Amino acid sequence: MADLSQIVKAYDVRGVVPDQWDEGTAELFGAAFVRVTEAPAIVVGHDMRPSSPGLARAFAQGAASQGADVTEIGLCSTDQLYFASGQLDTAGAMFTASHNPAQYNGIKMCRRGAAPVGEDTGLAQIRSLVERWMDAGGAPAGDAPQGTVSRRDMLEEYAAYLRSLVDLSGIRPLKVVVDAGNGMGGHTVPTVLAELPVELDAMYFQLDGTFPNHEANPLDPKNIVDLRHRVLQTGADIGLAFDGDADRCFVVDERGEPVPPSAITALVASRELAKAPGATVIHNLITSRAVPEVVRESGGAPVRTRVGHSFIKAEMARTGAIFGGEHSAHYYFRDFWNADTGMLAALHVLAALGGQQGTLSQLVAHYDRYPSSGEINSTVEDQFNRTSAVKAVFAGTEGVTIDELDGLSVTGVNWWFNLRPSNTEPLLRLNVEACDTETVERIRDEVLAIVRAETERDAEA
Repeated sequence: MADLSQIVKAYDVRGVVPDQWDEGTAELFGAAFVRVTEAPAIVVGHDMRPSSPGLARAFAQGAASQGADVTEIGLCSTDQLYFASGQLDTAGAMFTASHNPAQYNGIKMCRRGAAPVGEDTGLAQIRSLVERWMDAGGAPAGDAPQGTVSRRDMLEEYAAYLRSLVDLSGIRPLKVVVDAGNGMGGHTVPTVLAELPVELDAMYFQLDGTFPNHEANPLDPKNIVDLRHRVLQTGADIGLAFDGDADRCFVVDERGEPVPPSAITALVASRELAKAPGATVIHNLITSRAVPEVVRESGGAPVRTRVGHSFIKAEMARTGAIFGGEHSAHYYFRDFWNADTGMLAALHVLAALGGQQGTLSQLVAHYDRYPSSGEINSTVEDQFNRTSAVKAVFAGTEGVTIDELDGLSVTGVNWWFNLRPSNTEPLLRLNVEACDTETVERIRDEVLAIVRAETERDAEA
């Protein structure tokens, strides 16, 4: 039997197939999902991993056994599943493990309108029910009659809806390199860009859940090396990279240089605020300080939140925000049921680039204002004490403010840093930003010396 403590995470289900879970487990999750959410209908989609079709079908059968009518949309990106949930106004389940290796798979679940299901919003109850049924040898029959299972292709509808949200009429022709990493971008990008004046240079578009070319995680610099080379080699205007389930999009400029997700957040925020002056924009506390600056300059109201999609989506709903962005290249839109879609962010960038004659690097210079360290991980056994040690050093410094909304955030006159523990590993994650590179390096080195002091002493001993 599956050990659910190993595969049920804070926001989704994820583990190795078949070692940690299999189709039998997926069927129980489908039944439990319907019981807990009381969803009369659900939509189910999956990525290109070898195990995905079987797991998705088993989940659908479990859901139908409890009386839900199931619409299977087959191969799709995660944001396409969110679109289907919103458009059909039904609950949904996406089978993917994003950028994890091929042997992994998982389930991202949502209620009607793409509202997320996490530990505090139903996932804990779903896990409890599945565990009870595993002990009992299976799920009991539902009170409602057996539900139906039908098929529907929603790719064209998804593409048309995205294009309806961004004015791409009149943009100049663009040469665009896209690295899909053998993930779901290879399925969605050709259809979304089909009617645009775009010369598409497709890299690794063959769907292959074994990821033969590189890991489908553009957040790791080594995975966009090929894209950067191709942009330079071909003289392209822009490069785009998608992760395995294509819900995140990373951007490379015409020089082959990565554009920070914070700069994309600021750019898209300014465009969304042009449509809705005075609206709220959400940003997590690790995004560049340029983001709230641009939001205010554009007449909007910035709201700072913790890291994580559940916090972003909750604040989007609470404030009625038009847009939200994270440092990890997740972009959330009110017009997309508050869900994240890298593809829609990419269309905004193409519209902005194609609507003027300058290069992408010239365009984003206004939004990329401050040097930063990027995220630096340190392996530590005692996250709390190391963080407390850093706090003790900076707490008494004149002109410094401290808050603990998410980890430890320390702000000086012309710099700030955030030190945050990982939820799943013995790591502390450090992000530093300042007005100049020298200050970034000074603050970075000062904090890391404290964080890693014990580790270094242990190594010397």
